[in-house]
Amino acid sequence: MSSKHEKDIDDVTGTDTTGHSWDGIKELNNPLPRWWLWTFYITIIWGIAYTVAYPAWPLVSSATSGLLGYSTRAEVAEDIARFEEANGEILAQLASADLETLDQNPELMRFASSAGGAVFRNNCSQCHGSGAAGAVGYPNLLDDDWLWGGDFESIAYTVRHGIRNEEDWDARYSQMTAFDEILSNEEIDAVVNHVLAISGQEHDAMLAATGSELFLNNCAACHGDAGMGDRNLGAPNLTDAIWLYGGDAATLETTIRYARFGVMPPWGSRLSEAEINAVTAYVHQLGGGE
Repeated sequence: MSSKHEKDIDDVTGTDTTGHSWDGIKELNNPLPRWWLWTFYITIIWGIAYTVAYPAWPLVSSATSGLLGYSTRAEVAEDIARFEEANGEILAQLASADLETLDQNPELMRFASSAGGAVFRNNCSQCHGSGAAGAVGYPNLLDDDWLWGGDFESIAYTVRHGIRNEEDWDARYSQMTAFDEILSNEEIDAVVNHVLAISGQEHDAMLAATGSELFLNNCAACHGDAGMGDRNLGAPNLTDAIWLYGGDAATLETTIRYARFGVMPPWGSRLSEAEINAVTAYVHQLGGGE
């Protein structure tokens, strides 16, 4: 009888085994190469040294700073400060530039468009999309259909003060009436068909005729008698094929019945004057600027 301390030698390799066996396959007791072990030990030592020297361990509201005091945020801040210093002169020009004549200075216009693109992607693309094509409830900035105007001055004002927000007293403000308790279901249906008619869509002619009078009495004060809209009030043009929330019958009914109240935050307190001018120039040159 063999002793329990006697080695189990593999017949093929002549190497002792660990005693583990899976489906008749034995595990050889081959030691790891020394170079591999030393490399492993060095990585452990290196890891411990790194966590002591550099920021590593998370705490409740911060992290260990490390003995070397290294900070990636500080490096980024230094890079930003360096580039701002290098661009200081042209940023000052942009901050005080007359946007209406900006295209007369090609170098400044190129800088504004490039800088404005970065500002847009960081602050505006979340709502208007990375390509500024908008989405349901968020205006498309590529076309020439503007609720509040698409010239330089109008765009800059909208960016600076926003729309229907409670943060800026100079925000653009308009409020559509909800007609759910003002008009009957039949009257709302008639107005829907009138809007479908003036926008060139399929409609019920008899209902549209009834809706025309209702429109003049209830909607024309903002949208105009012909439904062409009013940029002073932020009232959209209802005669084209461009819709912020949708122009089908069901969506129009929802809009008339419950109204819409889109909000845009003001950026005047968050962006510098140069950044506001830059993003204004960028949006204007996208194709829909007037």
